[in-house]
Amino acid sequence: MPAAVFLASYPMGLRHPHEWDVFYYGLGGLELARDLFAKFDMHYVGPIQHGPNIIHSKVPIQPIEDFRGRRMRLPGGMVAELFQAAGAKTTMLPGSEIFGSLEAGNIDVADYVGPAINYDLGFHNVTDYISMGPPGFMSLYQPVDLMDLTVGLNSWNKISAKMKQFVEMEVHVYSDLHHAAIQKADQDAWKKFADAGSVVTRLSEDDVEKFTELSVPLWFKWANKDENAARVFKIQLDYMMSGSLGYVTPKMIEGHKLKWVS
Repeated sequence: MPAAVFLASYPMGLRHPHEWDVFYYGLGGLELARDLFAKFDMHYVGPIQHGPNIIHSKVPIQPIEDFRGRRMRLPGGMVAELFQAAGAKTTMLPGSEIFGSLEAGNIDVADYVGPAINYDLGFHNVTDYISMGPPGFMSLYQPVDLMDLTVGLNSWNKISAKMKQFVEMEVHVYSDLHHAAIQKADQDAWKKFADAGSVVTRLSEDDVEKFTELSVPLWFKWANKDENAARVFKIQLDYMMSGSLGYVTPKMIEGHKLKWVS
């Protein structure tokens, strides 16, 4: 996947689901994503929010240093590079192979989707711990899985303006309803995990700062892969540095520059 398309699909550093809506529908992310997908004769109708990714582990992960040396399943790419920087020994596995690998002891830790799906997959039978962020901070690295509706550009151009508007609005509404339904299912799953004896461990605010320090160089590395990637990340970086969020300060990014944008 081209870096720009990846960054448009998975904004970096944003911590809460509503911030993705702001990126797409308020700050120009949707228009930019459509421009990028159009280069591949596709039309990006809109994002569809799912839920956070969480981490299941055979050992307690608390603090961040406990990732060091652990064999960890991750999807690859920038996420894997972040945990490698934290000392984990990462491997890529399809979702269908995670349970068996945990059961066999081939991996110690696994990232996958949210509580509801992971409970149905039986992860509580092969792990004892679930690693989370600080209170109110469910996932340090991927607070929402983004899906999307993307269609062929030629087909999209054949429908009327009214039908285009209808489909766009329905995707936005479906995204909100889908996300809410996932959150409800996750709440039910937490009770099941507790009954199964799974222990939730939480990283601290200090761990958040450590992860952020590891993340900043990776943000710029990925953003500097091409001009469009830099355009996407610049929107996200400005938002994170704004008075609204303040996750990132000028001091935190000293020595890092974007090649194509100022």
